[in-house]
Amino acid sequence: MNVRAIFIDMDGTLLTASNNISQRNLEAINRLINQGVKVFLATGRHYEVTAPYHKEIGLRTPMICLNGAAIHDPITGKALQMRTIRLNEERFHHLTAENPCNVIVHTANGLYCKEKDEEIDYWTEVGQIPPRYIGDLRQAQYQDVLKYSVRTGTASPEFSALFKKEAEVIDWHDGFELVAPKVSKWSAIKSLIHAYRINPNEVVAIGDGPNDIEMLRHAGTGVAMGNAGGEIKAVADFVTGHHQNDGLADFIERYLYTPYEPYAL
Repeated sequence: MNVRAIFIDMDGTLLTASNNISQRNLEAINRLINQGVKVFLATGRHYEVTAPYHKEIGLRTPMICLNGAAIHDPITGKALQMRTIRLNEERFHHLTAENPCNVIVHTANGLYCKEKDEEIDYWTEVGQIPPRYIGDLRQAQYQDVLKYSVRTGTASPEFSALFKKEAEVIDWHDGFELVAPKVSKWSAIKSLIHAYRINPNEVVAIGDGPNDIEMLRHAGTGVAMGNAGGEIKAVADFVTGHHQNDGLADFIERYLYTPYEPYAL
């Protein structure tokens, strides 16, 4: 397999359920880097809760965050690319107010949310930056929105369908996310591989969620985790092990390692 770059999802792929990188995954990634393969993180997370893991691995490649809405410089953290979304805010807040849910607004300048929860507490702990606002979002003054997250606690395809004319919709088992039209992890990957002069056929993408479908479908090799749903596995070329069992490392070790050449005297 001729691979020059691999794009790795974080939650449910790189990370365990306790939000750690296993030693085996870390070693597998580092061996790939030593082989000359460019390793990128491609996540739905915002920059502040991506960067600590990027640093832990020792990556020097840009980070794809917020489902492709932002690409960040590996050294400075500065946004190299941002794709903002424009919704009818009055309609959005009216509809979300009618439904029991939490709303999280990811902007270029920070996080705004309707309510505080365990997820936001974790983000605050890891990223060391609390939300800029918590409360009635109709009263919040924000701009340059990169992603809206609507947490309903259950799959809500009928609710999310109300926004399909305005946004790219990603449905989850506990709600949905909205980004700008035509934005995805794959759209961000295309920008990066063009800059690095890498052919899509030389790209591996690995993930487990609905926000990974586009990159698994279009990368030269798409890999679904064992914990991924059927819809995700259906578009992948390979299905590897569960994220709790180092499925990422298992795929890398099986298919991406270059055999060591014997030293010629």
